[in-house]
Amino acid sequence: MRKNGVSGWICVTGVFLCASLNVQAQSWSFTGSMQQARVYPTATLLPNGQVLIVGGSHRGAPGIAQAELYNPTTGAFSATGSLTTGRYGHTATLLNNGKVLIAGGSGSSGALASAELYDPATGTFAVTGSLSCACGRSPALLPNGMVLFAGGFDGTNAVASAELYDPARGTFVSTANLKVARAGPSSTLLVNGKVLIAGGVYYTGVIPYTAVAHYLSSAELYDPSTGAFTLTGSLHTARSGPTTTVLSNGDVLLAAGQNDNTQNYGYLSSAELYNPATGTFTVTGSLNTPRFLHTAHLLASGKVLIVAGNHFGSIASAELYDPASGTFTNAPSLNTPRQGHASALLTNGHVLAAGGYESQLGNRLGILSSAELFH
Repeated sequence: MRKNGVSGWICVTGVFLCASLNVQAQSWSFTGSMQQARVYPTATLLPNGQVLIVGGSHRGAPGIAQAELYNPTTGAFSATGSLTTGRYGHTATLLNNGKVLIAGGSGSSGALASAELYDPATGTFAVTGSLSCACGRSPALLPNGMVLFAGGFDGTNAVASAELYDPARGTFVSTANLKVARAGPSSTLLVNGKVLIAGGVYYTGVIPYTAVAHYLSSAELYDPSTGAFTLTGSLHTARSGPTTTVLSNGDVLLAAGQNDNTQNYGYLSSAELYNPATGTFTVTGSLNTPRFLHTAHLLASGKVLIVAGNHFGSIASAELYDPASGTFTNAPSLNTPRQGHASALLTNGHVLAAGGYESQLGNRLGILSSAELFH
């Protein structure tokens, strides 16, 4: 009996030590810094394993043209080509041909409709067709290689129009309108090839004087085979700016964001799951910290890493969502609080978080060039 008791104690201790080592193995560590501090850039994992950092804003530079490449092997950033038009708050989509489509955003002259292509083979940017409006549309790469841009804000209100970028022709062409005009919706390619457009916001009143934001709970599906949108189930919580992550089972996790709820000044901790098979949303566990302007990535473990964001200022906290239990647990925090950063899941399974804004440092020092890795 004593032998069994000792063996049991050793086994329990072993499990404890293994658990401790696993926790310790997950951490954030600094890597090389970008050559240019920037907030609201994009980060795109290229086929060669490097990460393309494009655009962003810096104090006195509302639209950075210089782009950089992060090399995971060396942990260093190096300069690559420059945008023809400096921009921030734009979108970046890796096309099937290996090029990266940079579209929209804002620059020194205001909102932009222009788009450009980055060619990794030459390290240069070239102008391509322009969007029909400078309205900050949300993109999704379709199975046929085209890119859907839907909704947005035209300076007066939310819009319902949508368009497709055709890489073969380098042009944008119109497609069917959304059922509901919406600015800032999420746009997610589902495993069945359709695109889920969810949430967003529209306005009443005169912008910016008497405008009132109305956050949306409705959602719709775009079917590339018919070129049409149809309504699907509604979110349980109206929201704009959540992260959307397709899980291993094909469901979509929509996490946090914001709305007009007076609690937490609209910052949300709630999360929900969309099931493409049933077309319905169900509530899942809530985040430990409400947040907006965060990022999210599906890890090899099947869990989802939620990275930093804004909650009454920049935050460093990170969380892991476990689909098996439907719960969020706190992960190791970043070394630097950041919001409006760019992040990318690397081929080695690490997550790169680069740039952004640390509100505690103020406008002069708060825009970051630092970068760190979760591993």
